[in-house]
Amino acid sequence: MALTHWAFIYTAPGVEPGGQWTTVDTQACRTELVAIQSVEHVVAAAERLADQGTQLIELCGAFGPLWTAKVIEAVGGRVPVGAVGYGPEAVDPLHAIFS
Repeated sequence: MALTHWAFIYTAPGVEPGGQWTTVDTQACRTELVAIQSVEHVVAAAERLADQGTQLIELCGAFGPLWTAKVIEAVGGRVPVGAVGYGPEAVDPLHAIFS
């Protein structure tokens, strides 16, 4: 089976509680970019994606292991869930962006 539908969820200031959903469709693969207001909205977004047949969900590094685990539990193994991670060399640049 080939990957034809995956999603990336990230937080973005000013987004409505329901999130902003953008689709990039290359005909061979559809990518859902889901901007949500805060980490508390990630479980609902992931469940919606799983219900829509998304094959793979990636979470932005802002969610950390706690929210990643909540998403994995919420989708119940229907969809693999991964999380972006940053190495120690990224601490200072990340702090500059988010502080």
